[in-house]
Amino acid sequence: EMEAESLMVLYGDESVEVHYAGGSRLLLSPCGCEYLYEAALPAAAHPLQPAETTRQRVAFVVSAYREQLLRALDFRNRFSARPYLPSRVIPPERKKILFSDILEIRWPDPAVADLTRCIDNGSVKISSVDGYAHLYLSELQQEFTVEFLCKVSQSSAASLRSSQKNSNYQTGDQYEKSSKNSVAEMSLKQMRIENKKNEHGCAEGKCREPTKAKDQKDRDGGPLFYTNCSSEYTWVTQHWSVSSYPEEWKYPLSLALMCYNLHTVKNVMKTCEKNSHTSIEADVLIDPKTHVTVSRLPTALPLSCRAPHLHRWTFCDFFQNQDTEKYSCHQLIQIVWCHGVFYRFIHGRTNITEIYPGDNSFFKSEGAFLGNYFVHYAIQKGTKKREEKMYSVNSLPPDVPGNPYPISSIITQATKILQYCYKTKLSLTHNYYLCCWKMVPETDGREMLPVSLYEKVIPSIGRLVVYSDHKVHAAFWDGMTLNMVWDFSSSGSKIQVNEGVGWCKLTTPDGVQRLIQISHPGIYERYIRTAIEWCRSLNERKEIPEYTAHSVTEENWSADAELEKIQRFNFLLDNNSVLEGTCAAKSNPSGITVGKTENESEPEEISEGCILEALEKTSEVIQDIESLLAASGK
Repeated sequence: EMEAESLMVLYGDESVEVHYAGGSRLLLSPCGCEYLYEAALPAAAHPLQPAETTRQRVAFVVSAYREQLLRALDFRNRFSARPYLPSRVIPPERKKILFSDILEIRWPDPAVADLTRCIDNGSVKISSVDGYAHLYLSELQQEFTVEFLCKVSQSSAASLRSSQKNSNYQTGDQYEKSSKNSVAEMSLKQMRIENKKNEHGCAEGKCREPTKAKDQKDRDGGPLFYTNCSSEYTWVTQHWSVSSYPEEWKYPLSLALMCYNLHTVKNVMKTCEKNSHTSIEADVLIDPKTHVTVSRLPTALPLSCRAPHLHRWTFCDFFQNQDTEKYSCHQLIQIVWCHGVFYRFIHGRTNITEIYPGDNSFFKSEGAFLGNYFVHYAIQKGTKKREEKMYSVNSLPPDVPGNPYPISSIITQATKILQYCYKTKLSLTHNYYLCCWKMVPETDGREMLPVSLYEKVIPSIGRLVVYSDHKVHAAFWDGMTLNMVWDFSSSGSKIQVNEGVGWCKLTTPDGVQRLIQISHPGIYERYIRTAIEWCRSLNERKEIPEYTAHSVTEENWSADAELEKIQRFNFLLDNNSVLEGTCAAKSNPSGITVGKTENESEPEEISEGCILEALEKTSEVIQDIESLLAASGK
C-alpha cells in the first residue's frame, strides 16, 4: 500500500522533496529525470544505521515506487514552467495518440468572440479555438489554472530537432508586421513543406518532412498544425499566481480579466478590480506586441539531462530543524504543500507570500506588509461579496477548535519559511538556484553565478561589494558584516529595499547571524544606515555597470575571446614601456635618474626581477597553451 504524503516542497532550483507519513523521503532532480528514494528506518534500527537509498532514472523506476514517483512528478509539473513527461511512467489512460504536431494554438479574438459566455458561477474559462488549451481564472482573480496538451518527453536529439523546427515559426515581432494571411504563407515556406506524397513514409517508421494536413484549412481564427508521424500527448495541469506566471499565458489571462470586467460592469463588485492585475489587462490590450492571438505552448523537457552533475542529492533539513534553526543545506523555497495547505513564495524584485488553505480563499503578504501582515481574501457563499481581513503576525488570533484550518498556525508556518528564505537569499552561498535544465551547455552553468560588479573601500569605515544578483556585502572594520538586497535599477530615494525585501542579515565578529528588519534596526541602526547611504550614493552617481548574462555566455567564456585575451597579453608583454623602464633602472645602479616627461611616473619600489621572471614564465605557459590549442584544432 502506497504511503501518504505529509509534505511536498518545490525548491528554487525546481527540485522536489517529498516526505511520507511512514518516514520515507523522495528527492526529484530539477529536470525530473532522476530520483532518490530513502526508505524509513525500522523502529529497532541502530542510531548509526544508515537509511536504505535507491537512486534511479525516472524512466526506469521500479514498480514499488512508480505511484509515489508519478505523484511527485505531477506536483513538479503543476508548478514548473516546463513539464517532464516520461512515456514509460505515464499511465496509458492519460496519453493520447495524435497524428499532428501541435506547433501553435490560437486564442479567441476579443473583437469577435463573445467573452461574456465564458464566465460560470464567478470563475472564468478561456479555451483556445482548437480546444487544446484552457485557462481557468478563480473568482478572487488572484490565481489561475491552465490545462493544455503537451507532447511527452523525447530524447535529446529529437527535442533539438523539434526546437529547431519551432524556431522557424514567426515571433511576435514578425507577426505584428504581417497580415494574418501572410502568417500561414510564411510558416509554409519556413517549414519547407514537401508536396510529394509518400504512401509508405510513416509505415516504414521514417518520419518525412511535415506536410500540411488535407483536412486542415487556413481558416482565419483556426489553428495551424502539420501532419507528422503519430505522437503521444498528455494533458498537463499547471497552477500560477496572477502576480507571477510565464509569458505565454499573458494574453489568455488578459481575456479572462476582460471577461470578468464585462460581467461585473453593472455589479457592485466592480470595485474589486482596483488591484494590481488590472494593469495586466491594460498592458495586453494597449501593447500591440502582446495582442497576438497565436501562441506556442510549453514544451516538455528531454528524457535525459544535459547537466546531471548539478543534481543535488542531499535532503534539506529545514522542516526537521526549523525550531533549532541549524540547517546544513540552504535552498530557496517556492511551493510547499503541508496538511492540505499550499504555500507559494515568489522571489524577485517583487517578493510575495501566498497561502491557499483549500476553501477557495487565500492569504497574501507583499510590499510593505511582507512578513508583518497577511490579508485574507474570501468570497461569501450567499451574497458573493468579497471579504478582506488583515492579520498581524505579532498578534494572531488563537486557533479555535472546529475551524476548517488554524489561521494562526498556517501564518506562523509561512513566516518561518519566509525568514528561512531571506537568510538563504542574503547569504553569499550562490549555488542555491543552479537549475540543470536552465544551464547553457557551453558555460557549464557559470552564466547563472553572480559576479562582482563594484567594490569600494572607505577609510575607517569598511568595504562594500556589489554583486550582479542585487546582493550587497558590507564588511566593517570592527568585524561586523552585513548582507542585503538592493535594486540599483530603481530610484535610490526609496528606503524600501528591492521593493519589499525589508530585511538584512548581520553577522557579528563571533559568528552569530541575525536577521534584522530594515524598519526596526534597533542597536544596529548605524550599520544599516551606512550601507543604505552607500547604495543610495551609487544609485545617484550610477556607478554600477549594467550586467547581462549573455555577455558571459557569448564572450567571456568562448574560446575565441580567451585566445584574443592571450594575444593582447602577449602584445603588452612585448611592448611594455614600464618593463623597459624597470630594466633601465636595474641596469643603472648609480641611482642617476633618467629624464622623464611630466606624464610619465616613477616605477614602483618593488622587486623588478620578480616581476620580469613571473611575466616570462607566464608567457611561456601561454605559448604552450596556444600550441596545444592549435594542435587540437587541426
